Order: sequence, then C-alpha cells, then structure tokens
Amino acid sequence: MYYTIFVFIALAAFEHIIIGLFPPLFPYIAEDLSINVGNLGFISGMNILVTAISSIYWGYLSGKHKRKRLIIIGTLIWVGSIFLTAISRSFVELLFYQILTGIGLGCMASIGFSVLTDYIPYRKRGLILSLWGMAQGLGGIVGSMMASLTTTSSGWRWSFELVGMIGLALIFLYVFITEPNRGASDPELNEMESSNQTYDYVIEAKHLKAILLKGSNVYLYFQALFMNIATGSLIWIPTLYTYKIIQQGYDMDTAVIASGFLYAIFQIGGMASVYLGHLGDRVQRKSFKGRAYITAFFVFFTLPLYICFFAIPMTNLSLPNDGSAVDIVVSLIQQIFLNPWVALLFLLSFVASAFQSANTPNWLALITDVNLPEHRGTAFSIANLFNSIGRTIGNVAVGIILGIIGTQFTEPHNYIITLCVLQLFLIPSAICYVKMANNNVTDIKHVKRTLTKRGNK
Repeated sequence: MYYTIFVFIALAAFEHIIIGLFPPLFPYIAEDLSINVGNLGFISGMNILVTAISSIYWGYLSGKHKRKRLIIIGTLIWVGSIFLTAISRSFVELLFYQILTGIGLGCMASIGFSVLTDYIPYRKRGLILSLWGMAQGLGGIVGSMMASLTTTSSGWRWSFELVGMIGLALIFLYVFITEPNRGASDPELNEMESSNQTYDYVIEAKHLKAILLKGSNVYLYFQALFMNIATGSLIWIPTLYTYKIIQQGYDMDTAVIASGFLYAIFQIGGMASVYLGHLGDRVQRKSFKGRAYITAFFVFFTLPLYICFFAIPMTNLSLPNDGSAVDIVVSLIQQIFLNPWVALLFLLSFVASAFQSANTPNWLALITDVNLPEHRGTAFSIANLFNSIGRTIGNVAVGIILGIIGTQFTEPHNYIITLCVLQLFLIPSAICYVKMANNNVTDIKHVKRTLTKRGNK
C-alpha cells in the first residue's frame, strides 16, 4: 500500500514537472522556431486544456476497469509525445505533440486520484492528499529548475529528452503497485473488507447527470475555475523575475538561471499544505462545514499577499555575471539574508504560497467526501476540467492583458499589473467555498448513508 501511494504521489510530481518545464523555455523555443512568445502561451494553455478534457474519459474508465493497465497505456502515450516534442521544427508540430502529451497526462491525474482515495484512511484524507498536492507544486518547481539548468548549456530540446527518459523508467515502477478495492478507505465498508468481500458497484452512463449537478460538486467546479484563473497566471512569474533581473543590468542567460532558482525558493511556503490539510481534517471532524470555511479564509487572504509580492522591486540585487548556476544560487541565498528587498520578497512569497497551498488538499478531500467511490474518478476529472479551463484562461489572459497594458508600460511593469489584475479572481473563489458549506453537509451525509446501506447489504 505504501509503495503504491508513493508511486502515485511521484506521478503527480512528474506530471507537473512537464507542465513547469515548458514556460521557462519560452524565450529559447521562440527564438529557435521563430515563434512569438504569446503563441507559446497558447500552446501551453492547449496542453493544460487537453489534459483536463482527456482526464474525464480516463476517469470514467477508472470507474469501470482495472486502473493499473490504464495508467501504463497513458504513460506510454505521453512519454512518446515528449520525445516527439524534442524534435519539433515548427509551431504546428509543437502544438500537435503537446496536445498528444496532454492526452497521455490526463490519465495520471484522474486515475492517480481514484487509486489514492481508495487507500487513504478517511480521517487522514486532507493530510495525505496534501502530499499529493504538494508533489504537484514541487514538480512544477523541479521542472522550472530543470529548464533553467539544462537549457543554457545543452539547448531546450535536451530538457524534453531528459524528461522522456525518466518517464520510460517510471513505467517499470507500475509493475509492483497493488490496486486497492473501490471504497477500501471508507469506514462504512470496513466489515465488507474484513470479510473479504468486494465493493462491486461501478459507474454507469446514467450516473453522469447526478455527478454533474450535485450541489457540492457544482460549487467545487466553479471554485476551481476561479482559483485557477488566478493561479494559472503564476506560471509567468519566472518571466517576471527574468525582466526584473534584466532591469538590474544582468544579461538574459544570468536572468533565466536566477529566475528559475528564485521561483523554486519563493515556493517553499507551499510545504505548509501538509499542515493545512491536517488542519482541514480536524475542523471537518467537528463540522462538515469546517473544511470549506477555513479554506475560504486562506484563499481570500492570498490575494493581498501576492499583489504586494509582485509590486516590490528587486532593488540592489547582486549576482555574479557569467557565473555558473551554483554561483548564482549561492548568491541568491545570500541575498535573502543580506538584501532587505529580497528578504521581504521571500517573506511575502512564503506566506502567500503557504496560504494558497491550503486550497489543494482541502479541495481534494471535499470532492472525495461528497462523492461515492465509483464516482470519484469521474467527479474529479470533471472538476479538473474546470481547473484546467481556469489555468488556460489565466495563461492566455496574461498574453491578452500584456498586449493591452504593453502599449502604456514596459517590462517588468506590464507583467506586474497583469498578474495583479488576474489575482482578483481569488475573491469569487473564496465565496464559492462559503456558499458550498451547506451542500457539503447534505452530500456527505448522503454518501455515508448509502455506503452504510451497501456495506450492511
């Protein structure tokens, strides 16, 4: 069980390594293929959108068939398309291969979620799912760092080739995973597990309408949409850092390397998701409304923190010009302690990313709590579509707003204004949590009654 949980948490990280790898490479890919940087944002958005759309079908299949076989097929698809991405010679080829990558990646999120929720004990859902969410965040950081470290010395294509080779190695890990019975983690089905009986309910097409229109699910869908419009724009933070560093007089190569490391360092606060997921578990045991209310609080106060973080300049930044990546990262760490401007940026980013991290584990726990075991993969996949639509809108909106703002402001001020505007979507995101609280009570009680009846039967 622990090995399987580890593998699927690692898969969550790897999916976001691929997502995080792409944006830092934009300037190099654009120059190599003679493509506008804004068009690369469109390709990235399409990859995210196709991943989400395909995950609905993968999620539906996970409610009917053996999930181990499905995850192997999906992995083979995205590994092959990653290698093809590395040999792209035009915008059309790059777009097609990234769409194909999205089809393969769709299986990792939906099937991984389905397997994990059948293994994780009910009382620890927020805690363990926080590790899954944190792995995604760390994966994005690793992808950004990998791009910064390998591109300046080996070219952007090598980054994709490296990821593809690691992906091939991951396939061998699937051989040893153990697929759990559906509903194995729900306490209402404990007697069924102890008597070696299996929960044999599977999803049917006629269930889709009820999943789509369930009160809690509807609010979770729209919360995910608004939240990800705001957070989807954050993949442009390395680009903002790059222009802020160039503004201080450094060349492009130094700025790209430094921005990748800064992005990683400034996301450390995301590790707080483990505690905040645990906190959500505790308040949920007192009231089925608790998790929604506490997450609304953290999401709302993420807004002013990020706006302040974007606006503060990197004044008096001191980096080694033409230095190695190691020299640059050592210098950056020193700046956190020696430069009050960088120290303030680090403090703001730490608290902002910590507050933001409360969303993922508690959102995942809620969508697990309010849906039946055979529906969870599909419900998550539909919600993940809204996630991805939000990320796509946020990603594409950066390019659109930049075009408008760019007529009046230059870099990095145009990026600062653009990212601040998109963080306003955190307000309706927090409101969705407040509004869904009453639905959570009704839907969780319905799931528990249904499972108790089926367990007794």
